[in-house]
Amino acid sequence: MSENAIIYVFSGTGNTAKVCELYKNEFEKQGVETTLYKVTADFNNLPNPADFKYVGFAYPIHAFNAPNLMIDLARALPKCDGKTYFVLKSSGEPLRVNNISSYKLRRILKRKGYRQFAEYHYIMPYNMIFRHTDTMATKMWNTCSQLAPIEAREVLANTPHPLKKVPFGHFVAWVLRIEHGAMRINGRLFKVNKDKCINCGACAKNCPVGNIEIKDGKFRFKGDCLMCARCSFNCPTDAFNIALLNGWRINGRYNMHYDGEAQPNVHEWYCKKAYKRYFANAEEKIKNATSANSH
Repeated sequence: MSENAIIYVFSGTGNTAKVCELYKNEFEKQGVETTLYKVTADFNNLPNPADFKYVGFAYPIHAFNAPNLMIDLARALPKCDGKTYFVLKSSGEPLRVNNISSYKLRRILKRKGYRQFAEYHYIMPYNMIFRHTDTMATKMWNTCSQLAPIEAREVLANTPHPLKKVPFGHFVAWVLRIEHGAMRINGRLFKVNKDKCINCGACAKNCPVGNIEIKDGKFRFKGDCLMCARCSFNCPTDAFNIALLNGWRINGRYNMHYDGEAQPNVHEWYCKKAYKRYFANAEEKIKNATSANSH
């Protein structure tokens, strides 16, 4: 088999896609032709994992689980006995409970003969809950952009990288998967402020599950919402109301290349120890890799 790779990517507002681009760049630097397959609800022209030497699945963590669309993808894939794969995932906080997010995905793929050998979790700025400062977003991106190539090389070397187990993790993941059904209901309740809306249609065009329809200037929200926040986060006029979660709504992209003075962070207390641990571990790994490459 030729040196090739595929990563099945679902990315809500682009963070996971950015991580996958880092992997693609490093893979191709190492001579591995790489395909990033964007996962949407229709699974259009779904590639067969058997045609690739390296297979990955990438997603943003939703309520400590993989998004429902990734679960549907796992169900749609053919059996492939003995095929190994890796997982890339992103979230806005480095809590260890995020380690449980792939449990159901892994279980479905295991029944089809796939075997996971590595899983990596990257911290990127929130698109829901609260807005990180650009200072923090830049720190997250700089860390990820240095760490991902190192770990991409680990994947090419088939280096095992399991995440630590979480006590009662399977039960916790099962309980929190209530989010899948709840978001379908919540998605029907979205509203658009017509005084702000400029009728650009980007929200409907870019919805990964086709949940938004616009006809004669009227919006219709169906029952397939994943709560990826792509519509509300990217709306150019901040016209969305996302129903029960509107208090957590964030609008507008981050500046991940901010080089000004450190911005005040009112959320500095939030998961403080977890962030400190994540950045310290990443810094050590980057330092060790840099040192090894210099010899």
